[in-house]
Amino acid sequence: MLPAGALSPLQAAGLTDSKKLTARRRSALVPQIQDLAIAWALGQASAAEIDRRGIRWATEQAMHRALQKLPHQPPLVIVDGVLPLRGWLGAQCTLVAGDSHCLAIAAASVLAKQARDGLIHGLAARYPGYGLERHAGYGTAQHREAIGRLGLTPLHRRSFLRKWLATAPGTTA
Repeated sequence: MLPAGALSPLQAAGLTDSKKLTARRRSALVPQIQDLAIAWALGQASAAEIDRRGIRWATEQAMHRALQKLPHQPPLVIVDGVLPLRGWLGAQCTLVAGDSHCLAIAAASVLAKQARDGLIHGLAARYPGYGLERHAGYGTAQHREAIGRLGLTPLHRRSFLRKWLATAPGTTA
């Protein structure tokens, strides 16, 4: 939740779509966003929830979980994309490519990406050999090779890997 007065400083600091920022730039923006925000919260959904209920349901659950952690309901929820947040009774609107057009969405994107990448890097010691400390679990050739060699962990979204697992040598869904 960003006050109007936070927009200019965050824009001047270079806040934009988290995918367009380097890890170093995102990391530098996190404390600025947190200091300027009225409130902020993160919500998560597990790989098992994604596999069981689907990515849209899991994404919505993560959004609801974050919204429930806020000290009070925001006056407006701006959802990145075309689909509204099902089950939200407060005011909301959708914005396609919102992280490029809305600093509040960009700020949320930066906080979420940094938290996710930090979590994955922390899990690298628990799951050695996958290279999580280098590629943060994204589907790089190195990560796919490690899955083929070491198998899946409870962190892997099997529903995302079904087609690849069906054709990859030595792997099973």
